Amino acid sequence: MTTTENILDAAVADLRQGERTWAATSLADRRALLDAVREATAAVAQQWVDVAAGIKGLPADSTLLGEEWLSGPYSVITACEALAASLQALEEGRSPVDGFTVTAAPGGRSAVEVLPHTVFDQLLMSGFSAQVWTVPGVDAAAVRERAGLGELDPTITHGVAGVLGAGNIFSIPPLDTLYQLYADNRVVLLKLNPVTDPLLETFRTAFAPLIERGVVRIVTGGADVGGALVNHPGVTTVHMTGSARTHDAIVFGTGAEGAQRKAAKAPLLDKTITSELGGVSPTIVVPGEWSSADLTFQAEHLATQRLHNNGYNCVASQVAVISADWPQKEQFLTELRAAFDRAPRRRDYYPGSADRVAAARAGYGAQAQPAGPDGARTLVFGLKADKTEEALHTEYFAPVYGVLELPGDAATFLANAVQAANEDFEGTLGVNIVADPSTIKALGDRFEQAIADLRYGTIAVNAWTGVGYLTPRASWGAFPGHTIDDVQSGIGVVHNALLLDDVERTVVRGPFRPSPRSFVGGELSMSPKPPWFVTNRTGAVTGKRLTDFVSKPSWLKLPGIFASALRG
Repeated sequence: MTTTENILDAAVADLRQGERTWAATSLADRRALLDAVREATAAVAQQWVDVAAGIKGLPADSTLLGEEWLSGPYSVITACEALAASLQALEEGRSPVDGFTVTAAPGGRSAVEVLPHTVFDQLLMSGFSAQVWTVPGVDAAAVRERAGLGELDPTITHGVAGVLGAGNIFSIPPLDTLYQLYADNRVVLLKLNPVTDPLLETFRTAFAPLIERGVVRIVTGGADVGGALVNHPGVTTVHMTGSARTHDAIVFGTGAEGAQRKAAKAPLLDKTITSELGGVSPTIVVPGEWSSADLTFQAEHLATQRLHNNGYNCVASQVAVISADWPQKEQFLTELRAAFDRAPRRRDYYPGSADRVAAARAGYGAQAQPAGPDGARTLVFGLKADKTEEALHTEYFAPVYGVLELPGDAATFLANAVQAANEDFEGTLGVNIVADPSTIKALGDRFEQAIADLRYGTIAVNAWTGVGYLTPRASWGAFPGHTIDDVQSGIGVVHNALLLDDVERTVVRGPFRPSPRSFVGGELSMSPKPPWFVTNRTGAVTGKRLTDFVSKPSWLKLPGIFASALRG
């Protein structure tokens, strides 16, 4: 009889042999494997999206399928391309950072400009940019010298990584696998979350080049299999995506004994664990003088930050932080309610979602108002900046959105909001800031200092931090400094296709207004409504065309992408 123990023993035995194979695999061959995975992923991209739609209950003609294209095969294909470029640089005796601009960032940090990088980036992501910031004290020379991580000497491998895959965004398990394999130079035993089990054969097909090489194995099962995997003596390190509660159960155990071990900093797990654990992400709305179109667009922006994937995102915005003294506050809140009401209806596919919504409503009583076409969403008003405020500490992982008001004009409010984000919110994965160009200009250095002061792994200005997730050369993870007994949003980073060392954060910037209104405010952006907006009418078509483009870039494909995007 085949048992969990037998399956894991066989997989680990294969990977031990695979580790020797991986150590002997040249940079050129590793790059060829990435090209093969990219091609295999492109070949099953439609199958991937079809299966994902079945899991999430999305009809075949749903505009929301754009989410599955972009956060699915698109993300894996672009990651393979970016990693392959880094390996090619190392093959040629160059740094992966060569060709990228490195500038000084506040506080003695260095910033690597990772978006835009190509002319296609400039066209398809017009007006968007991203920088990866190092920790303080790292200069440009050190950035270039240390880039490469495990690929600086591929012959030195680091054992078998057990990866516990996420069940919400379906590119997370493959991307985490690639990072362990290439950045950390470990072979990988990936366990899927049960939600993603229907994608098993799709993933195995996409990763067939690595599976055939013996450096990746994929298994399925419940919590018992996950527990056996992380505690298997042949697994040398663990990486997980999930909740802090799950992390603590793995590291310290459950119940009163687990709590005692955590308090004593006495883990049960006897191996290194890295993690990406989400948290409560705020969106700071800096007051300014906005047009009616601005109010509508940015309300849809915030609704997207919460309702993308129905709120089942580790970096979904959960609380809008707005100025109580903003003359346009009530107008904006009216638009926010309307945006939540008109966003497309969708099924609660993620386990426990309805219960978490019900708990939020019960806990907040009259402060909680139903929203959406079927009333399944919830808006909570009257939140306080306080360490006891539940909505600032409980990641609902569901369509629940709160509003926190703080006093002050733009400058005073921004300072108050940064302090609240750093001190009163659980987690450090991502924070968004929305501010019109004239207000940013008026704030000047105070605005840039606010970005530097925020302690988050990804900071997005007039963009959603999800853009950082979609940018393969950006880093993705919590702000550094967490420990296993106070893990917050996790330990370590992923993605990071330039293989940068000493990473602290990614800073993303986007246009406040979509094209053509962006030109009115002096923003040189041709971007229309982004395809990831939940209200985008052509998101599915644009997402599919973008995935086809990154599979085989061609100038001939651009007109079709632009035509679809403009109709969105």
